[in-house]
Amino acid sequence: MNDRSSTTQGHTNQVIVVGAGVAGLGAALYLSRSGWRVTLIERDATPMPTDPDSAFAWDRRGAPQVRHSHALLGRIHNLIRDDHPDVLRDLLGEGATEIRFTDLMPPTLDDPTPAPGDEDLVMLACRRTTFEWVLRRTVAREGRVGIRTGSGVAALTLGPRSDGLPPPVTGVVLEDGTELGAEVVVVANGRRSELPEWLRRVGLPPGSEETEDTGIVYHSRFYRLNPGREFPTSDRPIAGDLTYLKYGVFWGDNRTFSLTLAVPQDDRTLRALRDPEVFDAAASLLPAPAEWIDGRAIPITGVHSMAGLINRRRRFVHDGMPVALGLHAIGDATLCTNPLYGRGCSLGFWQARLLADALAGNPDPVGAARALEEATRKNLDPWYEASVQSDRAARAALERQVDPRDGTEDDPALFMRSVIREGLQPASRTHAVVWRSFIRLLNLLSTPDALMAPEVAGPILTAWQERTEREPDAALGPERGDFLASLGLTSTD
Repeated sequence: MNDRSSTTQGHTNQVIVVGAGVAGLGAALYLSRSGWRVTLIERDATPMPTDPDSAFAWDRRGAPQVRHSHALLGRIHNLIRDDHPDVLRDLLGEGATEIRFTDLMPPTLDDPTPAPGDEDLVMLACRRTTFEWVLRRTVAREGRVGIRTGSGVAALTLGPRSDGLPPPVTGVVLEDGTELGAEVVVVANGRRSELPEWLRRVGLPPGSEETEDTGIVYHSRFYRLNPGREFPTSDRPIAGDLTYLKYGVFWGDNRTFSLTLAVPQDDRTLRALRDPEVFDAAASLLPAPAEWIDGRAIPITGVHSMAGLINRRRRFVHDGMPVALGLHAIGDATLCTNPLYGRGCSLGFWQARLLADALAGNPDPVGAARALEEATRKNLDPWYEASVQSDRAARAALERQVDPRDGTEDDPALFMRSVIREGLQPASRTHAVVWRSFIRLLNLLSTPDALMAPEVAGPILTAWQERTEREPDAALGPERGDFLASLGLTSTD
């Protein structure tokens, strides 16, 4: 990171960051430590928590998703480890732990020998609330960051155009009428961001947007281990897809964890999962989640439900030109993916680093916008596209009720779903090269096309071709009819 502590001629070295979620806090951290003076604006006015449990009760009305399941994957862990080791120390000191995937290697792998890069196969077990609390506490004591809470942004302010360029952003107007000036405005206020509307109000194009509904609603509940009990150590998958239902187990800090059950948004019968008793009974019918709530833990929340989940990509740079000079959007304000895949926090923090790099390497605002756009297309867009393709395949499988062992070569999305279920997953249990590629993929440490490398694709396709010759994997759970019957539910669909 380049140090911008010396203000260059014509530059104020002031930046406004809108939104104090993971992406906004990441931007404040990176930019302040590279010499910028940062004003962080957060609409919610709530006292700073004093410990992880009070952080979990944080009143974040503008970010209702914070008490849902989140994953802090290898990408975000490694960025913090390498760029901000003090933050990692603080997180671990507040009860977060590191999950080293090499400690979880299947015993059936052909070669358990350590390999270069294994040190990167680490994720953080931490609730999002704890993570944001530690980050905000860090930036608050940086000295270069001022935090304003209680009034959100209502509008952008612009300067005059010159030399045929877009107008420069000069700051923001808050909802209470306060005007704040800055050389750069970073919009990181989440998937509900009103940035397109702010642009319309000042007569600028709102950017482009593509959106695709994930088709799911998800339900999450948090638990804490009982004294003397530990997390399960079996090799059952902590995420699974039964077509009519998807599940995931997410490690948290201070002996907490969460379960998420995601179902099609139009499945009216399974709306019953909003009931805590039904939720726990449902989880107990799924062999992997059942291990986590077999008496070893107690619930510490009710069931949090969230609908309206989308994949969305926004562009604010067109033909190499930003809609306004000095304006940048990061995190869910520009790119959001299905939260079930657990990538959002890592992608947002990663983009904050890419923004800091773009500004450090490009004093010209057009150059900075182009650099961030190029870095986003290269590093983040593949994950948006992977999320869209996975969701399309999931919807097709639900509609057609296709068995992954059937092949389904007539539909590319279903074919890839079959290859993943009947090729990648079994091959990753026996081939160390495939296992490492799979774990790197899960942790955003390689792009999705890395699985196409010959040494990886070969064993995957061989396993897929042999799918009907081996015993099928143990069922992840019951068929939908049996599932509903066990819960005492009658289908209304």
